[in-house]
Amino acid sequence: MLTLTGVGGVGKTRLAMEVAAASATDFADGVWLVDLAPVRDPSLTTNAVGAALGVSDLGTRPVIDQLAVFLAHRAPLIVLDNCEHLVDACAELAQALLSASPDLRVLATSRRALGIYGEQVFAVSPLAPDDAVELLRDRAAAVCPEFQVTDGNRADVFRLCEGLDGLPLAIELAASRLRTLTVHEATTRLENRFGLLASRSRVARPHQRTLRALIDWSHELCTPAERLLWNRLSVFADDFDLDAAEGVCAGDGLGRDEILDLLDRLVVQSVVLPCERDGLPRYRLLATIRQYGRERLAESDEEGLIRQRHHAFYLDLAERTADGWHGSGQLKSLALLRAEHANLRAALDQGADPQATLALAAALRLHWCEGGFLGEGRRRLDHALAAAPEPSPARARALWVAAWVAVLQRDHAAAYQRLDEAAELGERLDERVVRAHVHGLRGTLALFGGRLEEAVVLLEEAAAAHLRTGEVIGAVYALIQLATAQSHLGDPRTTETCRQAVALAEAHGERLAHAHALWTLGYDAWIRGDHKEAKALLRTALAKEQGFNDYLRVALMLEQLAWTTAAHGDREEAARLLGAARVLWRDTGTPISTFGPHMAEQHARCEEAVVRALGPAAYEKALAEGGRHRGPDDAIAHALRPEPEPTNPAPAVSPLTPREREVAALVAKGMSNRQIASVLRRSPRTVDGHVENMLAKLGFGSRARIASWWTANQASTRRTTS
Repeated sequence: MLTLTGVGGVGKTRLAMEVAAASATDFADGVWLVDLAPVRDPSLTTNAVGAALGVSDLGTRPVIDQLAVFLAHRAPLIVLDNCEHLVDACAELAQALLSASPDLRVLATSRRALGIYGEQVFAVSPLAPDDAVELLRDRAAAVCPEFQVTDGNRADVFRLCEGLDGLPLAIELAASRLRTLTVHEATTRLENRFGLLASRSRVARPHQRTLRALIDWSHELCTPAERLLWNRLSVFADDFDLDAAEGVCAGDGLGRDEILDLLDRLVVQSVVLPCERDGLPRYRLLATIRQYGRERLAESDEEGLIRQRHHAFYLDLAERTADGWHGSGQLKSLALLRAEHANLRAALDQGADPQATLALAAALRLHWCEGGFLGEGRRRLDHALAAAPEPSPARARALWVAAWVAVLQRDHAAAYQRLDEAAELGERLDERVVRAHVHGLRGTLALFGGRLEEAVVLLEEAAAAHLRTGEVIGAVYALIQLATAQSHLGDPRTTETCRQAVALAEAHGERLAHAHALWTLGYDAWIRGDHKEAKALLRTALAKEQGFNDYLRVALMLEQLAWTTAAHGDREEAARLLGAARVLWRDTGTPISTFGPHMAEQHARCEEAVVRALGPAAYEKALAEGGRHRGPDDAIAHALRPEPEPTNPAPAVSPLTPREREVAALVAKGMSNRQIASVLRRSPRTVDGHVENMLAKLGFGSRARIASWWTANQASTRRTTS
């Protein structure tokens, strides 16, 4: 462990980023950045690290234990940035993780050392005079291309850099002013400012006086509108996007159409920094700049108003995400919620209205349950429900969401308790959506408890209730669970229920529920002994799961794909798939038996058959090869890699549905997806989905392969259709 120490603005973060970038090739398991500046509660330090590493907070055990398991067999570099306000928590975390993972390396930045055994400390010094001048010249030229260091201004440049104590942040802020001031004017003004500050605060260290004076001066030189936006932007706990800046900061002196221009002007002045997160363009304030803005906001009479707007903006974002949860935008929606995680926390923490906070906690259900924050979601919902006990629609919704979280955590007693109150309140307030979710979750609990006949009744009621309220996704999931219960009962309606779920998800343009429905249909095909159909369906389901970072569902899908692959005769590939699944089980600390004894038994039977066919040594080799794939997306990419071209590609039975065969014929004629949509009178999104499914089923990587496959197999396919 190495800790970079030094005063604020000295460049610790920038140095850490350069070191991390230069060392990236030395760490096969990656370099991970954890910005701790937005974390105010020390107890959430571990959660921040888990979120940065993509480790889902399942809530079934402490996150530190999940991280220890995740890192035990890995050798990454973790950069813990801005630890100074969380020194004790960071020290405990680093000590625990370093003990769990002998190959882990940690690089921390902090204004003081963490003080753990084995820590190496590197004090980051201010820039030497020549380096300071070079930085000033570089940054000034960025805002004023004609700026140069000449014999005429060289003395003033050195005096300015010396007055700024060689602090990179101070130099950058001062350089931004050289587009309107000469170096001499800037130096004179700052010398006056430093003297004034020194007389006010004789206890502050010299570097602290310098930086405070510089930020004071930068703030005063901004226009009134720029200062107002700077102060208001400080309400954000972390980075933010343009929509958030406009939604929270516009009004009362700032027009919405002014925000972008003002942001650009603050970027030029190095007050706001452009950045990117998960491919999304964002903005951020350095911690020092943000803290200064918060002090100014607190001095104003609008702090309460801006915090209310912040809460209202994120409540609206969460509700729009939940209400519009379908189609290709799901990954983008989850990425946005992940990017806004610190701001969502802040909104939950600062909500003055308990009912509004309860509404936000419930509206974030997809963030909690699909985004990997189950444990935090459980705590937030429990706290919000306790703080707002009054019967209200917001409470009714939060109750069924809390029950859903508890079901996912396998806490059935808590789930039943929440569902009982939700049912009573939903009936009293005539909340039909709440009642539908109560039926569905009670059916799921009955299924998990082995009460299959009861589950069938409840889930049939839930599917019908969801359709009556227009909640298609709720209906799809109820049908998925219903099909599972029917399958265990040997009900001949199972296949039709599965197909109904698939068709409903497909018609709605749904991606994630569609993946789960296909997975269920694939399992049904496996049970029926149609291993070829099962394999095609599971491959399609896995393709749709890409990007969701869902360890457990992907592990289950890989398991079932391994079973069908082994039954299809490719024992070596089955072993590799089992190896990929094993890593995901290990990373979450979840055994496959969690999902029922029948799953563990089938795994054991598959493993026994593969070992018998390959021999122990070859099995272990293939298992290890599959285990080299890290994370759900990497494992999916392995499972879906192109299969070798068959010597005789004509299938005995076409794996495509009639509609897919119709689309394939038009692809072979050279039509685009949009043209096909016009011919078939379907939406382009529906045709895109058909082509995506065909690529996954056939193991192809391009539409051209579909066209050549169709041409080569046209006669055979026609016979199959007839």
